[in-house]
Amino acid sequence: MQRQETGVTFKGSPMTLLGESLKVGQHAPEFNLHYYEGGLKSLTLDDLKGKPSLVSVVPSLDTKVCAIQTQRFQQDLADLGGQINALTVSLDLPFAQGRFCGENEITMSTASDYQDRSLGLHWGLLIDELKLLARAVVVLDSDGKVVHVEVVPEVASEPDYDAALTALKSQLA
Repeated sequence: MQRQETGVTFKGSPMTLLGESLKVGQHAPEFNLHYYEGGLKSLTLDDLKGKPSLVSVVPSLDTKVCAIQTQRFQQDLADLGGQINALTVSLDLPFAQGRFCGENEITMSTASDYQDRSLGLHWGLLIDELKLLARAVVVLDSDGKVVHVEVVPEVASEPDYDAALTALKSQLA
């Protein structure tokens, strides 16, 4: 597995990202995520195609910054309704994601990379030392091509919401 020379930090400590980093212009690598909706279901890249997508990647929904990020994107994307896909991905179990969403009135879709970490590895977002996902925001066009990617340099910091939203809204014209 490729290790990225330039990783991220977690509370100031350098971390190593596994996999090859995403680049604007490339087609997003495949993944197989899971979510709970009356049973355990799978979500793949093909499920996102047909609409522009914002994929918000967080280490764990049960942490303050991850909760803020998810709530902020839900609020900012509410007026776009069915024009886009909005997805938060973490390694939390699908059942824990459901609990978090219920307790926090989150209606934005969530999916878990817990089974094989395919999104984390294929998108270059798996932190080797922590075995958690790095904080990132990726915007895809309706064909699954990367139009924006931000891997937040300090995992405990929030992403650039405005840059991600601008990139997403540019796909709606």
